[in-house]
Amino acid sequence: MKITYYGHSALLVETGNVKVIIDPFLSGNPNSGISPANISVDAVLLTHGHSDHFGDAVEIAKQNDCPIFAVFELAEYCRMKGAQVKHMNIGGSHTYAGMTVKFTQAFHSSSIQEGDSWIYAGQPAGILLTIEGKTIFHAGDTALFSDLRLIGERNAIALAALPIGDMLTMGPDDALLAARWLRADKVIPLHYNTFPDIAQDGADFCDRLHQEGVEGFPLKAGESVEI
Repeated sequence: MKITYYGHSALLVETGNVKVIIDPFLSGNPNSGISPANISVDAVLLTHGHSDHFGDAVEIAKQNDCPIFAVFELAEYCRMKGAQVKHMNIGGSHTYAGMTVKFTQAFHSSSIQEGDSWIYAGQPAGILLTIEGKTIFHAGDTALFSDLRLIGERNAIALAALPIGDMLTMGPDDALLAARWLRADKVIPLHYNTFPDIAQDGADFCDRLHQEGVEGFPLKAGESVEI
């Protein structure tokens, strides 16, 4: 399984049989390094509705004739915008195209701005994605919460993608504890350095992970890791 980072919280996950993009904030992201027009996938997965995660989801789904997996209210919003969707919710799982997607809780918020109005986009989520016997966990924009330990106990997580930006999500200290609780073999830091208020040192965070016996990968946009 190959995981490629496209800045902020966007990950492209691919095997020989399936390609999936998570939180495709690309065209509005100064650090993505790729156009949504160049994304070829079998599905789009969304953790929540904020623009820096929702991003180009509808455009990518339409151009690839593929579904968007999201919590019910967000999925319904995408359907109303003309995309195929898989309506899901926290705790539920669904198998599609050789992969299994399960949504976990996340402590954050979720909404979409249209003009001067804000639309409720359901609960925010984390995502457990299992393909060919390997599971990755994208935590979304969560704060630290104790049930991350339960997620780690119940799932053999090969790689966890965790926010470290602070202010709007976990910071590095909380993310370090989250990595320990999740029992992940490998970790990619997310949601940092896109904007000044979430500036962090990804390399330093990964050095701290190494001291815990965990491999950390402070990827730049377009860089990948294999698991």
